[in-house]
Amino acid sequence: MRTPHPILLVCLGVVFGCGIDALMKYVMQGATSVLTATTWRYALGSAIMLALFLQARRPFPSLPAIRFHALRSLAQVISAFCFFYSLTQIALAEAVVLGFTAALMIAPIARIILGEKMSPVTIGASLVGFCGAALAATAETSGAPADGNRLYGTASVLASAVLYALNIVLLRLRTREEDSLTLVTFMNIFPALFLLPFMLVFTDPLPADGAWTLLTGAAVFGIGIWWLMTMAYARAKAQTLAPFEYTGLIWSALLGYFFFQEIPGWRVWAGAGIIIAACLVVAFETHFAARREAKLPASDILT
Repeated sequence: MRTPHPILLVCLGVVFGCGIDALMKYVMQGATSVLTATTWRYALGSAIMLALFLQARRPFPSLPAIRFHALRSLAQVISAFCFFYSLTQIALAEAVVLGFTAALMIAPIARIILGEKMSPVTIGASLVGFCGAALAATAETSGAPADGNRLYGTASVLASAVLYALNIVLLRLRTREEDSLTLVTFMNIFPALFLLPFMLVFTDPLPADGAWTLLTGAAVFGIGIWWLMTMAYARAKAQTLAPFEYTGLIWSALLGYFFFQEIPGWRVWAGAGIIIAACLVVAFETHFAARREAKLPASDILT
C-alpha cells in the first residue's frame, strides 16, 4: 500500500490536533476538571503505547535516556495542562492562534540551549509575530466561555507555547538516537506519572459520565499526530510542510463554530495572518542561513 503524500499526512495530523483540543474542551465543559481530563488523556495514551512498545520488543532506554525523557516530559505536561486550561477561558480558535507563537519561540530557546545563532531577520520577524499575538489577544469572540478570564487564558496559552517550544528543542536531541515508537511511548508515560499524584490529591480522579469515550478519542488522536508527523517529515522538507500546519486555524474555527457556537472576530484572523507571515519569514531565513553555511546556492531553495 502506497503511503499518502507528506502534505496530506501533515494536514491530517493537524486535524487530529484540533480534534484533541475540541474533545478536551467538550469534556472540561462538563463536570470533569482540567487536571482529571489531562491525566486520563495521557494515562489512556500510555496504555495504548506501552502495549505497542512491548509487542514490538523495543530495547528499554538507558538510565540517562530515562532522565532526559523525564525532564522533557515535565515541560510537555505543563505545556499541555496550560493549553487545556486556556480552552476553558478563551475560544478554541483564539487558543490555537496564540499557540502559533511557539514556532517563534523555538529560535531563542535553541539559541540558549543548543547555541544556535539568531539572525537580525529572525529577531525582527519574531517581534512582529508577537505583535500579531497581541492583536489576537485583544479580540472578542462571539460564543467564547461566558465566565472565562481572557487574561488568564491568554497567559496560559503563551506559557504553553514557551514550554512546547522548549519540548521541541529538547526533542531534537533524541530523534537521532531513538525511534518514534520509543519517543511517543515515553511522551505519554511520563506525563501520566507526573499528573497522577496531583489528580489523586487535588481533584476527583474519575471523569464525568460519558467522558471516557471522548478521553480515549483524545488519547488516540494524540498518538496519531506523532505518527503522521513522523512519516511526513521523514519524506519531505520541513520548510515545505510547515506552512500546512497553519490549516489548524481553519479546523479550530469550524469546530469552535459547530460544537461551541464560537465565531472569531476579525482581530483573531488578522493576528493569525501576522503570526503566520512572521513564522514563514523565520523558516525561510533559517533555511537560507543553513545554505549559506554549507556554501550552497539559494537559487534552488524550493527544490
